[in-house]
Amino acid sequence: MKKSLLALLMLVTVFTLVVSGCSGKNNTESPSGTAAGSGNAADASKPVEVSVFAVQESGIDIPTNKFTAFVQDKFGIKFNWQINPSDGAKEKRQISLASGDYPDAYLLTAYIDEFSQGDVLKYGQQGVLVPLNDLIDKYAPNIKAAMEKHPEMKTLNTAPDGNIYGLGAYAECFHCSYPNKMWINTEWLKKLNLKEPKTTEEFKQMLEAFKTKDPNGNGKADEVPLSGSTEDFGVRIIPYLMNSFVYDDDRNYLNMTDGKVESAAIKPEWKEGLSYIKSLYDAGLIDPGAFTQNAEAFKKIGENADAEILGAGAGMHPAIFINIDPGNTRSAHYNPLAPLTGPKGISYTTHDAGGVSPGAKFVITNKASEEAKVALIKMVDYMFTPEGQTNAASGMKGIDWTDPAEGDVALGKDVKPVIKQIPMAEGEAPRNAGWSGMGHFYMPKEYRDTFVQATDIYASNGYERRLYNASLLYQGHEPKELFPIWSIWIDPSEIDEASMLQTNLRNYIEQNELQFITGNKDLNKDWDAYVQGLKDLKLDRYLEILQKAYDASVK
Repeated sequence: MKKSLLALLMLVTVFTLVVSGCSGKNNTESPSGTAAGSGNAADASKPVEVSVFAVQESGIDIPTNKFTAFVQDKFGIKFNWQINPSDGAKEKRQISLASGDYPDAYLLTAYIDEFSQGDVLKYGQQGVLVPLNDLIDKYAPNIKAAMEKHPEMKTLNTAPDGNIYGLGAYAECFHCSYPNKMWINTEWLKKLNLKEPKTTEEFKQMLEAFKTKDPNGNGKADEVPLSGSTEDFGVRIIPYLMNSFVYDDDRNYLNMTDGKVESAAIKPEWKEGLSYIKSLYDAGLIDPGAFTQNAEAFKKIGENADAEILGAGAGMHPAIFINIDPGNTRSAHYNPLAPLTGPKGISYTTHDAGGVSPGAKFVITNKASEEAKVALIKMVDYMFTPEGQTNAASGMKGIDWTDPAEGDVALGKDVKPVIKQIPMAEGEAPRNAGWSGMGHFYMPKEYRDTFVQATDIYASNGYERRLYNASLLYQGHEPKELFPIWSIWIDPSEIDEASMLQTNLRNYIEQNELQFITGNKDLNKDWDAYVQGLKDLKLDRYLEILQKAYDASVK
């Protein structure tokens, strides 16, 4: 992913993940209280020395951080940090493990680097990573309660041998879980006296009007009816459109029917979807750059200086292609379009775990003393409480967040507001009071819903509500059965094979869909050869591996 998109998304996703934290309904903790059973090691006569590998984000100095000082005091820890910048963090982690000179624990940021499932199994079975099961049972009531409340979280963290070798970030980011949204220029709809499209045919008619009827009023045929880009986070245009024909999960191309995993990209409905998208392309309604450009180029279209030229843009959120800063003039013009209905009544939307990914961001190694293990698990258990999660991810109470005031409204409907962020003043230095992504651990939707948000969805401090409301249009359009690729454990002996097959199949599917859409291949003449190509790349073997992993996960 390009660094420009990553920088943008880290701003939105960090807030999203911060606002998607720990359950306000966890009865072991009140937002301003102390977690029952978390324990307090501060009464020990001497702090426990703990060496930790960590990744430092911009604006944070971990050794002098206020949350660092807080947990050291609360849990009787003296950290010996191995600080690493974001760039090259993965390589440095791997080098430290390979050298044998590794620390007591790794405390990582999932969107920068974390242990993959393969890493977790490899180092767990080698004895480098210690199982956390007994530590959780004895010292981590909040982690235990979270896993009982969210069984999928326990599945995500439990290796096939029954051991929990590490913990990942559990982030139920509601708007992230419906990534493939379409945002249309509703000002243009009003100007052209058009109704919001509900079907694929009406969508095509809308794009034709955008192209031919000069909705920006400058007398030039400079309008771009539909655009997107090539990175993640919903910016690819094909999934939104394909979901009116067959379920497209965006990048994995997997369907689930009666407990059996299938490939969407081999079905006749996939061919029908490509035919429809080709008809848009042939009519000049799709920006050719959508298949090649990055998000920076996409945003240049949305923010075109001379005139507003973008009719519809694909993306998880509109800030990818339009400015949402105070004083912007175009942001409110782009509003979400619900999933379209195709000619056979299909109206799906891509749905995933919304921030939940397999692997581990926190592990304890065999170098740690028993005292260090206990102190570390108690510290992480604190971050599975509302107070702990907010202090860790958002910053300390009284510095970065406070209690809501009279009249403040929570993000969730009919939810009591609990957490109100304190905005940064213009020119204010970084507060260095939280760990940001390093502190993301337990962030279910119930917690996120308790954050105060402005009721004006077009205001900068109402942006999360805007995304929340947009996602409600997509909620329920996912298929009844989804293949949970984000949470299954593939047999260690088959991980490398599955990874190679996945890469080869994905590349082949994406190369061919583009060739079919642009006309470099003929959908009628070349379809059978395309299907044979998938079989030659061992599609059946890939599905067999995934089916085996799925069956094992639901036993």
